[in-house]
Amino acid sequence: MLAVRAIIADDHPLFRGALQQAAGSLMPGATVLEAACMADVWALLKQYPGTELVFLDLMMPGTDGFAGLSVLKAEYPDVAVIMISAHEDNLTISRAMALGASAFVPKSAPLGTLSQAIDAVLDGDSWLPDGVELAQGEDTQKLALIARLTPQQLRVLKMIADGLLNKQIAFEMQVQETTVKQHVSAILRKLEVYNRTQAGLLYQSLHQVASSQ
Repeated sequence: MLAVRAIIADDHPLFRGALQQAAGSLMPGATVLEAACMADVWALLKQYPGTELVFLDLMMPGTDGFAGLSVLKAEYPDVAVIMISAHEDNLTISRAMALGASAFVPKSAPLGTLSQAIDAVLDGDSWLPDGVELAQGEDTQKLALIARLTPQQLRVLKMIADGLLNKQIAFEMQVQETTVKQHVSAILRKLEVYNRTQAGLLYQSLHQVASSQ
């Protein structure tokens, strides 16, 4: 296996340390970095642009549910993401995969399971735990549309969800209001919705995570 650079993003030091040790043993020669919050992830990705893999805890501070995954894949589409979470229900796993995760590993999984996920992802494949059937409902289909957005469009969508008007968004982004209007039109088209309210509600759904089962 070629040496890779990976980031382990989890806010629990003991789990993060255990995962780093496990990942190091499963990826000989790899550079494994640690992040305790989403801000740390952004800083490391900027500092180490060759990063290939991120182990991302769904409930880590700053992830805002699935929003962190969505932004990460928009900003760094070539970085593979293995979601690590105590939430193991099919809907949560399905939503993560719809938003671009390459694999989903429950925190309760043994080391051998993590090894299978890493091998599959580094080979360019996706990976799921045995017995998981991805949900095909409207919820996951709608979330998958968010993956179509560019980083700028995703930023505009977040501000729409926060209730900002086009003029306010233009000020925040330091662009012309006509540019914002173009972004909004593209967002509505890509998300297959008719108005800003529907688009904002779809973004807000990224924050919803089911209870652990």
